[in-house]
Amino acid sequence: MNRSSDLNLVQAFRHSGPYLKHHRGSTFVIMLPGATVGSPYLDDIISDIALLQSLGVKLVLVFGAREQIDAELEKQHIVTKFHKRVRIADDETFEVIKRVCGSMQIDLASKLSMGLINTPMQGSRLSVVSGNFITARPLGVCDGIDYIHSGIVRRVDSDNIRRELANNSIVLISPVGYSITGESFSVNSEDIAAQVAIAIKADKLITFCNDNELILDGDGEVIAELFPTQAEQYLDKIDPDIHNSTCRYLRAAITSCRGGVERCHLVSHEQNGAIIQELFTRDGIGTQIVRQSAEQVSQATIHDIPSLMDLIRPLEIEGILVHRPREQLEMEIDHYIVIKRDGMVIASAALYCYDEEKLAELACVAIHPSYRGSNRGNILINKIEELARKRGIKKLFVLTTKSAHFFLEKGFVPGNVEDLPKEKREHYNYQRMSKVLFRTINYDQVH
Repeated sequence: MNRSSDLNLVQAFRHSGPYLKHHRGSTFVIMLPGATVGSPYLDDIISDIALLQSLGVKLVLVFGAREQIDAELEKQHIVTKFHKRVRIADDETFEVIKRVCGSMQIDLASKLSMGLINTPMQGSRLSVVSGNFITARPLGVCDGIDYIHSGIVRRVDSDNIRRELANNSIVLISPVGYSITGESFSVNSEDIAAQVAIAIKADKLITFCNDNELILDGDGEVIAELFPTQAEQYLDKIDPDIHNSTCRYLRAAITSCRGGVERCHLVSHEQNGAIIQELFTRDGIGTQIVRQSAEQVSQATIHDIPSLMDLIRPLEIEGILVHRPREQLEMEIDHYIVIKRDGMVIASAALYCYDEEKLAELACVAIHPSYRGSNRGNILINKIEELARKRGIKKLFVLTTKSAHFFLEKGFVPGNVEDLPKEKREHYNYQRMSKVLFRTINYDQVH
């Protein structure tokens, strides 16, 4: 009897290949809020963390304890005091904070070190290191209110953290910092995560949350990507009393991005495997805050035409592209996407859909000579494919005379003129004898 094959698994594994290569050797700071640590999903997350490390990712875990501290204070009948949404850690409160955080640190280290029995990563053993990696100082007095043992990050011992990561250890950091005078302070865990990510030049900051703390658009859909300025605008629109956790994440993400961290992600711990789907699929499942780049991919506008013409004219002269008069560009500018750097178009591509036949043409692919040899070709094609997918297109095709190998490397395969849409087939230029290449659009990767 033949065993049946799981094609969905095969496809998913194949599509994860580029991400496996990209993330290997990267450094991630993962923030585990108290709600995540106390949730029934923690064991699965620990298993996913072990998987990340087995794939060569260097990991720093920062945990929060807000919910656990609140519960213990209530149990001890200690009234929690806040000023500007910051807990005032008086002597009595701080004793509880230290006790709770110490216990949680031990429990997390135990979970990470137990060999992951009865999980997909059974047999894996993780080396976990904790220490006084965070130097803190007191918040001091604000509006006449003394924060006492509440503090902020003063310095991150990045050298020792990187040394432990180089030894293949996971670094575990609690929301308690230590001062050079021998004192200790309660520090906001999101602030610690952001400052650690900046100090060690992490590639990513990843934070977990509840489903109701995700970043949503007006239709209730998760927003896939924001720039820091957009995140600030979102922050201004939400009520911090209702969405306090989301506000803390956004502030940490904005700080991290502006401090040099390329991407910050927010995923729900209530969605099993969310961190894996976020990191190893093209569309992800959460929200990422990305640094504002000098280069932006955008829909072309009429104002881009002079720069677009400068880009494509040399390729038209070489016979690589078909000549497009300015009037044609003006009429068809809505078909174009461009990559601009400092206002100049350095790359372009166009999409012409033949909806009835579920085919679309990828046209006018051009990259400025000074910016070739990078990932911009992939960015253009992926963006075009994303637009085609929204239109329900099944296949992309391209006509090319001199760039067939470029498209073959991008997953296109040879086809025939007879395979083109009827309208395109009737206007095919047999003098140019362009090669016809096709690429099937993938609908398997779900965001």
